[in-house]
Amino acid sequence: MIRIAVVCALTLLAIVPAASAQTCQASPVAVQILGSGGPRANTDRASASYLLWVGGRARILVDAGGGAYARFGASGANLDDLALIAISHLHPDHVSDLPALFWSIDPARKTPPLPIAGPSGNNLVPPLDTFLKVLFDQTSGAFRVLGGMVGGSGRGVPLEMTVTDVKKSEPSMVFNREGMTVTAVGIPHGDIPALAYRVQTQNKSIVFSTDQNGTNPKFVEFARGADLLVMHMAIAAGATSPLHASPAVVGRIAQDARVGRLVVSHIGQFDLDTAVADVKKAYTGPLSVGADLQCTPVL
Repeated sequence: MIRIAVVCALTLLAIVPAASAQTCQASPVAVQILGSGGPRANTDRASASYLLWVGGRARILVDAGGGAYARFGASGANLDDLALIAISHLHPDHVSDLPALFWSIDPARKTPPLPIAGPSGNNLVPPLDTFLKVLFDQTSGAFRVLGGMVGGSGRGVPLEMTVTDVKKSEPSMVFNREGMTVTAVGIPHGDIPALAYRVQTQNKSIVFSTDQNGTNPKFVEFARGADLLVMHMAIAAGATSPLHASPAVVGRIAQDARVGRLVVSHIGQFDLDTAVADVKKAYTGPLSVGADLQCTPVL
């Protein structure tokens, strides 16, 4: 029985490839993809999550979908360095690893509280602050052992919560300290409230689009002139969805916004070459296809 267990374990290790980490510490500003995939299980791609490195430290975490916890560990980032967690929306493939990260952050972080930003709610999903209380409230939360995060006396670094109204037509400031300015604007993702984020730091601008169907023209203005734009390419070339922009629309938005580089991520399970070709029909600038633990310097 022992021999069989060892053989099975070795076989499992052989069929699950490990993502190769690329170091971001050497770049003044860089974006690292922790999860480049969508909601479906994928041996190569965790769900949506990104790290913004500034001055050799991981300062901003955008989303924390399934697999982000493991990829965070592989990236070499330090939980104590995080200045902000920015949540785009409350679909599980964007937030399911938050409890695991928070469970680890308690003994590591020396400078509470931890700022966290996210969207307002509607009849389908709660606003960010209610969501976090449902998870961590000391008396009624699912993870009440971390009640210290939402005002209780239990374990957990206190959270400094900012909720942004996705219906506002103009961008909202969600963070402005330590040489980093972060604004957010609502974007259309079916009926789910969602936010895109723009970070300004060290004379560089980075926009994280998250899931959107590409129908809000104000997003083009929000992303205008960004040095790097991360957009999600979740559906195949020629497909349509009320939740996601087609590859052709992704390319058009990046071209209209005149960004310095486009990184496509949140990649679905379809013919990737055809989808990238559709992006390139409209977008003529530098393009990177996202992969887990890939690091892209912001130039």
